[in-house]
Amino acid sequence: MNWILGVEGGPQGDNEAIAQANKVIQDLVVEREDLQKQLNDYHAEYEILEQSVQKLEKELQEKQVEADKTGKLIDEQDGHLRECLQLSDALTTHGTSLTSFMANLLRPEPLSGSELAAQVIKTHKAAGIITPEMAQLATALIAEDQHALFSPWPVPGEQDANKLKMMKQLMTLDSSYAGGIVKYITNARTLLEDSRAGKNPLEGWTPSVPEGVVLSYGGEEFSKFEAAGVNAMSQAAFVLVAGGLGERLGYSGIKVALPTENVSKRCFLSLYINSILSLQELTSQATGQQCTLPLAIMTSDDTHARTQQLLEDNSYFGMLPTQITLLKQEKVGCLTDNEAHLAVKDSDPFTLQTKPHGHGDVHSLLHSSGTLSAWKAAGLKWVCFFQDTNALLFRAITAALGVSAVQSLAVNSLAVPRKGAEAIGGIAKLKHSDGRVMTLNVEYNQLDPLLRATIAPDGDKNDPATGYSPFPGNINQLVLSLDEYMTQLNITGGAIAEFVNPKYANKERTKFKAPTRLECMMQDYPKGLPESSKVGFTTLEVWAAYTPVKNSPAEARAKMAVGAPTHSATSGEFDIYRANGRILKSIGAQLGDPEVATFNGLALELGPRIVWSPSFGVARSTIAEKVKGENVVISSKSVLLLDGPNIVVHGLNLDGALLIKACPGANVTINNLNIKNNGWTWRAIDEADTSLPEVDRIRGFQVDVVNTCELEFTKPGEYIVSDQQIDEWKALSGEEDGQSDAATSDSGSFKFTI
Repeated sequence: MNWILGVEGGPQGDNEAIAQANKVIQDLVVEREDLQKQLNDYHAEYEILEQSVQKLEKELQEKQVEADKTGKLIDEQDGHLRECLQLSDALTTHGTSLTSFMANLLRPEPLSGSELAAQVIKTHKAAGIITPEMAQLATALIAEDQHALFSPWPVPGEQDANKLKMMKQLMTLDSSYAGGIVKYITNARTLLEDSRAGKNPLEGWTPSVPEGVVLSYGGEEFSKFEAAGVNAMSQAAFVLVAGGLGERLGYSGIKVALPTENVSKRCFLSLYINSILSLQELTSQATGQQCTLPLAIMTSDDTHARTQQLLEDNSYFGMLPTQITLLKQEKVGCLTDNEAHLAVKDSDPFTLQTKPHGHGDVHSLLHSSGTLSAWKAAGLKWVCFFQDTNALLFRAITAALGVSAVQSLAVNSLAVPRKGAEAIGGIAKLKHSDGRVMTLNVEYNQLDPLLRATIAPDGDKNDPATGYSPFPGNINQLVLSLDEYMTQLNITGGAIAEFVNPKYANKERTKFKAPTRLECMMQDYPKGLPESSKVGFTTLEVWAAYTPVKNSPAEARAKMAVGAPTHSATSGEFDIYRANGRILKSIGAQLGDPEVATFNGLALELGPRIVWSPSFGVARSTIAEKVKGENVVISSKSVLLLDGPNIVVHGLNLDGALLIKACPGANVTINNLNIKNNGWTWRAIDEADTSLPEVDRIRGFQVDVVNTCELEFTKPGEYIVSDQQIDEWKALSGEEDGQSDAATSDSGSFKFTI
C-alpha cells in the first residue's frame, strides 16, 4: 500500500497519506457538487431559453399571418386605386373632377338620405350600370322622398343585376300609370291625407233619383229598344274586363274558363265570343251589310298567358284572331305610410311590392294602346263593357244599346232593381252645393250615410210602392258613345278618379297594418265628364240580366242567411235555366214547376234545365220566332239543349233529356216530337272532398247522365224531327249508306248523327 501511495516510512506515514487522500476525496466531492449545481442551472436556463424560442416562433407565425393579410389589403387597395382611376376618367368625361367628388364623400358632415341616393345614382349611371333614362326617373323619385329605394345600394360591381331589375320595374310602373309614377305618388299623398283626416268624398253633394229607362224583358218597350240595338250593333265594339282568377270561388283557374252550366259545359269566354258572333250575324242581316264586331279583353299578370292559351287551344271560339285584342293591365306600387313611400318586399329589397289598380285601368289601356283610335277609324260608334262571369248579360245588352242609340247617351249603365242597403252600388244624380251636377254609381257603403245626411233620415230604404230602392243597382255593364269617350280620354289620358282604403294600425291613423295602394273603378268614368254629357241608365229585371258568379260556397251561405243573393257558381247555373224557362213561358210554353234543391247548403229553386247556344238565339225576338210556345211542354226534371243557328221548335213534349245539335246550313224543325226517358240527375256531393274536380265542388253537385235522346246534324240540309222520323231513324240504325249512325239501348237512350 505504501508503495502504491508513494510514502515511505512506518504507520505514521501511512496515516498522513490516508489523511491526504481523504482530503482529496472531499475536495473532489465538493467540486462534483459544484459541477452538478452548475449543470442543474444550465438545464434550467435551457428550459427558459426553449420556452422563449417557442414564444418567438409563435410570434413569428402571427407576424406572418398579419403580413399575409397586409399583402391582401395592399392588393385590394391596388384594385380600388385602379377603380378610382377608371372612375376619375368617367367623372372627368362627365364634367366632374375626382377631387370634388372625393371632397363630397370625405366631408366631415354626413350625407342626407337624398344626397346619398343621388350620389349612388350618379355613380351607377357613370359606370354604365343604369341608363340615362333610368337615372332620370330615379332622380325624380329621390326628389319625391323615395331615397330609401336607392341609398342602400352597394358599390358598383355588386348586385348590379338586381339594381337593373328594380329600375326596369320602376320604369314599367312609370309608363303604365297615366301621368307617371311621380303623379301616382303625389295623388296618393293627397288621398292618404284625406283618408287620415276622415274627409267625406261626397261632402257637399245631395243625391236624387236620376232619369233613366225601366224595361220589362219581352215587353213592348223592350222589343222596341232591342230592335234599335240590333241595328246599332253593326257599329259597336265590346270590352271584357277579365283580370281575375277564381280563387275567391274556390277555383284555381281563370274565371272566364269556368263552365257556365252542366248541360252544354260552355265556358264563359266561349259564351261571350259566340254571343258577339251571333249579334254580328244578326245585325248584318238587319242592316244588309256584313260587319265585324271587335272584342278587347283586359287581362292581368295572373290571367294574360292563360287567356291567350284558352283562345289558341279553342281556335278563338270561332272569332278571327285579328278580331280580338288583349290588353294586359299592370299593377301599381304599394305604399307604406301616409307619406306615400313605396314599399319593397321584405324578402327582396330590389323588388317593389305591387297590387292591382282596379278595373278602371281599362280606360287608360284602351286609350294608350290605340285601340279606340282604330275602332274610330273603322267607323264604330259604341263601346259595350261587361264583366267576366255574368252569363245573362247578352240577354240585355242589345236593348241597352238601343236606348243609347235612340237617346244619344254618352254613358248608359245597365242596371237592375236593388233592395235598400243591398251590397250593390246605386245609380244616383248628385248635385253639389257649388252647382255641379253628375250622374253616376255611388257605392252602397257611401249611399246610406249620404242619404241620411241629406234627403232621407232613414237612409237607404225600399220604396213601399215598389218594394225596391228608388236608386237602381249598378252591375258594371256600360255602353259608351265612342266619340265622347275619345274626347274625354284625350283630355285625361284615361285617368279615372281614384280612392284609397288603408287598414290603420293605430287610432291616430299614422300607421298601416299592411302596405296599401290607390284603386280605381271602371264605373267612375262619368265623374270627369262635362255637365253637358247625357248620362242615363237602363234597368231590367234581375232574372233577365244579372247573375254574377263571384262568391265561394261559404260566402254564399252567409249571404243566404241574411236574405241576400248568393251569387255563387250554383246560383249562376240555376239562374241560366230559370231565365231560359221564363223566356219560353213568356211566349206560351208550359213548364213544370221548379223544386227546391239543396247543394253546398244553398236551398235554391231548380226547374227544367233549358239551355240554348248563342247561335240559336241571342235576342229575345229571335227566340220568339223560332219557338211556337203554345206547342211546347217541358217537365220540371227535363234537360233540353238547342245548339245551332237554324233549329226551330214547332211542337215538343219533353219529359227527360233531349240534346239537338245542328251545324250551319242544317235546317232542323222539331215537329210533334214526344220524348220520355229517365233524363239526368243532379247529385249532391261534399264540397270538402278534394278528390273531386273544383268545378263540381264549388257547385256542390255532379250530373249523372242516365238517359238521353241526342240528335246531331253535321251536314247541311232540311230535316224534320218527329216521332215518326225518330222511329224511322231507329229502324235505319246500322245501315251501310253512311247517312246514319244511330244507337239505342234498353234504358231508353238514343243517339242519331247525320
